[in-house]
Amino acid sequence: MTDDSSNRGQANYSAAKAGLQGFTKTLAIELGPFGINVNAVAPGFIVTEMTRQTAQRIGMDFEENQKRAAERVPLRRVGQPEDVANVIAFLVSDDASYVSGQVIYVNGGSR
Repeated sequence: MTDDSSNRGQANYSAAKAGLQGFTKTLAIELGPFGINVNAVAPGFIVTEMTRQTAQRIGMDFEENQKRAAERVPLRRVGQPEDVANVIAFLVSDDASYVSGQVIYVNGGSR
């Protein structure tokens, strides 16, 4: 789940994103009494093969696409897979035992 849901022509994506957020929160309520935590991680622009293919599909150089994406991010950089992995590692650790029903955005501060 990224922050592209407010773009024109993204009604389907926006609906799916909202559904997953509601699903996460509802599952947390339903499964909490059984000691099960439920959270979702919503990455922003992460450097992956998928974002490389997206750049190719729109006819843009991958490095240029990353540069433009970074300009829209408050931290002024794009995410790396490790940024997402670190959040997930926290969520599955005992340190996050009281975190449930949350959607955690890993997007450098983007809205």
